[in-house]
Amino acid sequence: MRISKYIFLLSLSFLIFGGKIYAQRTIAIPQIVNYSSKLYQGGVQNWSITQDRQGIMYFGNNEGLLSFDGRYWHVYPLPNSTIVRSVCYDGNERIYVGGQDEIGYFEADDKRTLVYHSLVDKIPAGERKFADVWHIAISGEHVFFQANHHIFHYNQDNINVDRSHSSWQYITSVEDSVYVQDMEKGIMHYENGFWKSIMGESSLKKGVSITGIVPYANDTLLVATMKDGLFYLTKGNFVPKTTAMAEQFMTNRISSIRFLGNDLFAVSMYPGGMLIMDKKGEIVQRYSYGEGLQTNNIRDIFKDRNGNLWLALDDGIDYIAVNSAIKYIYPDQNTKLGTYSIRIFNKKLYLGTSNGLYVTPYQGNVLDDIGMSEARFEKLPHSDGQIWSIQEVNGRLLIGHEEGSFEVGDHGVTPIHTATGIWTYQAASRVLPSRNMVVGSYLGLRHLLFDGQNFIDNGHIDGSDESLRFVYYDDKNHVVWVSHPYRGVFKLSLSADFKRIIQHKRYSVSEGLPTPLHNYVFYIRNDILVSTPKGVYIYDAGHDTFIPAKQYRALVDIPIQYMTEDKMGNVWFASNKRLGLLDFSRALEEYPYTVSYFPELNGEILGGFESVYVHDAENVFISGQKGGILLNNKAYQEHSSKPNMLLRAVKAFDSDKKEQLLFGGYRDQDIASTTLRYAFNSLQFNFSSTMYDQQEQVEFSYMLEGLETKWSAWSNRSEKEYTNLPAGAYVFRVKSRNGMGNESEEKTFPFRVAPPWYAHPISYMLYGGLLLVFIFWLLSIQRKKLKERHQDELHVRQLEIEKKEKEVIRLRNEKLEAELGFKDKELANLTMNIIQRGEVLRKIKDNVSQTMSRLEDKDAQQNFRQLIRLLRSAEKANDDWEKFNTHIHHANEDFFLRLKRQHPDLTANELKLCALLRMNLLSKEIAQLMHVTVKAVEVSRYRLRKKLKIDSEVNLYDYLMRYTVAES
Repeated sequence: MRISKYIFLLSLSFLIFGGKIYAQRTIAIPQIVNYSSKLYQGGVQNWSITQDRQGIMYFGNNEGLLSFDGRYWHVYPLPNSTIVRSVCYDGNERIYVGGQDEIGYFEADDKRTLVYHSLVDKIPAGERKFADVWHIAISGEHVFFQANHHIFHYNQDNINVDRSHSSWQYITSVEDSVYVQDMEKGIMHYENGFWKSIMGESSLKKGVSITGIVPYANDTLLVATMKDGLFYLTKGNFVPKTTAMAEQFMTNRISSIRFLGNDLFAVSMYPGGMLIMDKKGEIVQRYSYGEGLQTNNIRDIFKDRNGNLWLALDDGIDYIAVNSAIKYIYPDQNTKLGTYSIRIFNKKLYLGTSNGLYVTPYQGNVLDDIGMSEARFEKLPHSDGQIWSIQEVNGRLLIGHEEGSFEVGDHGVTPIHTATGIWTYQAASRVLPSRNMVVGSYLGLRHLLFDGQNFIDNGHIDGSDESLRFVYYDDKNHVVWVSHPYRGVFKLSLSADFKRIIQHKRYSVSEGLPTPLHNYVFYIRNDILVSTPKGVYIYDAGHDTFIPAKQYRALVDIPIQYMTEDKMGNVWFASNKRLGLLDFSRALEEYPYTVSYFPELNGEILGGFESVYVHDAENVFISGQKGGILLNNKAYQEHSSKPNMLLRAVKAFDSDKKEQLLFGGYRDQDIASTTLRYAFNSLQFNFSSTMYDQQEQVEFSYMLEGLETKWSAWSNRSEKEYTNLPAGAYVFRVKSRNGMGNESEEKTFPFRVAPPWYAHPISYMLYGGLLLVFIFWLLSIQRKKLKERHQDELHVRQLEIEKKEKEVIRLRNEKLEAELGFKDKELANLTMNIIQRGEVLRKIKDNVSQTMSRLEDKDAQQNFRQLIRLLRSAEKANDDWEKFNTHIHHANEDFFLRLKRQHPDLTANELKLCALLRMNLLSKEIAQLMHVTVKAVEVSRYRLRKKLKIDSEVNLYDYLMRYTVAES
């Protein structure tokens, strides 16, 4: 929300009342802020004003209760949408209001939002038609609502009704005493539950309507009437008060009166605007339409806690910063003139403007405030044109004019010379009065003589042709220091007769300055200074160079265009239309001065032609772009306290932009933490400060603890949004600061964003259960996999074992086969030996038999017969056969077992035959081994084939070889 632009009073024009012309205004006029109905978006008319403890303003408005906190406006309508005529704050967080047939109060609820509580139901049923409630008075816990014929007395949640004898006109409280006017019985005072008349002998005539009562003295009240002017009320008697406005009071209705303090009173009129008068009845200031107000029709005046005024108007609201330390001077009644120089001389205030020289007598007043003096500005004759400077020289007043040099007298200005435009005058400072002066002009330097009576132009000083506005004449060394932003800094040595420049030296980078351009020369606190874009440099005469000025290190990197020293030794400076002060009366540890700025004047001072004239600490005159500026520096420093800080609204939003109000901005103490559903995790914070006269200078900084670790940069923005905040606890912190850099106390709003449903603790418990089930499921799966893997491993191991066993069996079989082969070979050898031996024996026997048959000798035959018998015995010997059988058994042990397992009915001879057949022996060889005939062998083979149950097609050898290989 933006407030309307400050509108500064131009000048106070003549007002016509009753056919007479009356003009009254002060020299300086405070700032006025206009708030139109379009801005606050409420009803046009406003009727009454109050302010709460937080500094929030409330207005009785045509559309309800209107509130304003410096940034945000809110309208709170009454239940019957009636006009709110009266408002009053009770000091205890309630704002009482009165409307048409409606009374009640607004109070903050649990969300700190203003909620209306009607009191109509507490009024007796027969008294509930009472039209408008015009005024409200509060005394302690007693609240009085005044309608035309009813006064509703609210106390301890009960309402008593007091009927008037004729009609009730007005009610108010003054220092806890309640006064009411009955149109017949006059002024009455509430005491111990009764209304008591206080009227004495000198009473108001009947029909006179009172519109205001304020304290005046210890036993005297000041009473304002609608059409009959002002009266003293003392000891029950009314005494008319004489004022300069008595006649105007008869033709303008007085709508209200307020005591401002310092013996000043504000009186609003309808349609006469507003005036401020002192206790004597003298008019101090007047405000009206065309001079800053939006209208002359004022319904009510309210003095806020900072001493400034609010006006309830028939069309809008006006704010007048009467207690501000900054005021404005508009010498011309019709236009805002740029003011270049201001000076007080012989109890007169002079303003040099772009349109001539203006002057007003300065008489002073009891407040010792020049700005509050009566203003009677007039333009001096023959001063038309641009005034650049006003200077006091030798007790005389000179002006630098675009047309030359002029001296100011009682009856106008007198020209000294008109050869060229003049910027400034520099007199020899060590001799008073000074005879010689150096003048900076459009075309260089000029010499001005003073003969004790008159100023005499002594012509142009040769050797200087540039326009020179920054000039300092050092009469001790008879040199002139000058600077030009685009030419540089120069030291010009003058001839003794001031006719010419005899030596010319330019100071640039080689002489210590950081840059050759944008340098300005000044004489401050007995030193030659040059302000540069990179700080202030001081002249070192011993080395004829410039060095950084350590005493002004606070101004490093500040481009200064203007510096001047006041009579208290303080230094005023200007940088880019910003005004600052080095206050040497308030030293710091780091610097011998305090640096102060005046942000309210940013952009208001006259850039490029800055001028500050310090009359005293309460009256500092500054050149302005539109009129002059009067600064009460003493009051400004005293009032530069901490600003206040208001947290005005906190709203939460979901993804569909549905809004949820969390905090309404009223009664902001002890804010409890708020828990938000996760859907509403986007928040908006609105905040403000009730520094109504410094709204453009108020800045804010904020931080969301829990999300941010640093404060934000200072800015004028008064709202902050956070979107899609994660679940967690947060604290929003916000603070403000004014133009002086003073910070307010923090305001905090703690809250917690609850986790989403899927992140709720119960959900986590469910997740935990599901996780356990899942883990058990995974474990079972894993267990199953491990079991399967184990089984696979067992199977693989079994296979490996079986493989190894088979390998062992194979190796064993190979070994057995090898052994068997060996035994078979051994058996075969044995068999062959037996067969061969048998053959040999047979052949021997046959030879012996043949030999014996040829022998005739009986004895020899007998010997051969004996030999034959021995041979036959050898054939029949069992040693080799037994050995053969043993070999057969060992070589074929497994063979026999396997064969017997399949054919258990085989005999030993048949097994032996099988072994011999497995050896693939011929029938003849078998017959020899078995000592049988071949025929017998053939028969045995046939029988064996039948026992083995094999067909004749099956080779008997192949069949028997099946039982030779070991089973796997």
